[in-house]
Amino acid sequence: MTPTQDGPNAPQVSPGPTIPPEELDRMTDDIIAALKTVYDPEIPSDIYELGLIYRVDIDDNRNVTIDMTLTAPGCPVAGEMPGWVENAVSTVQGVQSVQVNMVFDPPWDQSRMSDEARVALDMW
Repeated sequence: MTPTQDGPNAPQVSPGPTIPPEELDRMTDDIIAALKTVYDPEIPSDIYELGLIYRVDIDDNRNVTIDMTLTAPGCPVAGEMPGWVENAVSTVQGVQSVQVNMVFDPPWDQSRMSDEARVALDMW
């Protein structure tokens, strides 16, 4: 499965080796779809296309760990957004638990955005 963001800024998806490939593909697709339902209220693009998701790890027991960032550390929804991400991903069939880690290294910048986000924000 190829995420919509390609290249060096695409989030890493690290699978657990005991999950059957077809189930891992479905879970990966569904997790990305869930991430795409979460929006920063001030920006008309989802957090996945904005490049705020740095890493998604699915372990052997189907526990999901997500490293994410914000467009700015002082974002007004900084305290709420990890919960939104956790709630969205926890609805994916097969996911046992979700842990969201907020990271700021490397800092987010506009180069992490997908072409879709650039079009939505008219940032060419």
